Amino acid sequence: MKLVVQLPALNEEKTIKDVIDRIPRNIPGVDEVHVLVVDDGSSDRTDELAREAGAEVIRHEVSRGVGAAFRTGVERATALGTDILVTIDSDGQFNPADIPKVIQPILDKRADFVTASRFIDKSLTPEMPRAKRWGNNFMARWISALIKKRFYDVSCGFRAYSKEAYMRLVLLGEFTYTHETFLNLAFARVAIAEVPIAVRGTREHGQSRVANNLFHYGYSTASIILKTYRDYRPLRFFGWLAFALSVVSFGFFLFLMSVKFRTGLFTPHKWSGFVAASLAGTAVAVYMVGLVAEMLDRIRVAQDELLFRVRRLESTIKEIATPDK
Repeated sequence: MKLVVQLPALNEEKTIKDVIDRIPRNIPGVDEVHVLVVDDGSSDRTDELAREAGAEVIRHEVSRGVGAAFRTGVERATALGTDILVTIDSDGQFNPADIPKVIQPILDKRADFVTASRFIDKSLTPEMPRAKRWGNNFMARWISALIKKRFYDVSCGFRAYSKEAYMRLVLLGEFTYTHETFLNLAFARVAIAEVPIAVRGTREHGQSRVANNLFHYGYSTASIILKTYRDYRPLRFFGWLAFALSVVSFGFFLFLMSVKFRTGLFTPHKWSGFVAASLAGTAVAVYMVGLVAEMLDRIRVAQDELLFRVRRLESTIKEIATPDK
């Protein structure tokens, strides 16, 4: 059983070595622990200190975003024949000693994707700004509504993936990956578990590059969520848009009818009739787009399954070729 612990890092020289040193190397049920740091274009000594601490380092020459760093780590984990992939932030907010707790549901075969949760146990809720706490709760409720299962923390970067889970990931977002992976794996019907842990709510050094600007974070994550939902549930996505346009169209139509009943004439508000007709036509067109996208989604599902099988086959071939690894 090979465990890879992946740490995305950008200018984390003050904490990276301590985090790596505290990663447990002897975990029941795990034969090998491999530490992988993805340095996303740091300008400080993050790369050097991570290597000194014994980690393998993959470096991006320029910063490409946490999502891109995560994908790089997944590609390397796949090449290493990883059985369980753990992601943990390199800023020291999470305690690496909790890794055995986070991977236990996978070892017990109760889940293939496990997320550490800062909020499911209220006694462990960390101190953090009210706006940030509200944002986390909003995202959790939004994602839960989309996948129709309640989760309390969908933004936490401390997670564990079985081989079955990380090989099914098809990610496009570069800004972040936390919400996209949740939707991706939930729609793939991967078993998901949430494990309560205690964390520090604020960074000891520097600012988060993901959530340092709440407006930018909200816009970027909402864009990723909507795009992912559009790709995996296109008829629902376009159906709701068509319904909203229909409601507005009906509102203009009622306004025009009220004018007709009160005055006996359509003038001077004939424009509302044209607006109502235009919106109704647009609603029909949007719904038709949804129907076409739903048919294309069948192709995407087949392609995702094919990609998963190819990845798994490549991994099996490597394991047969290197039986002593």
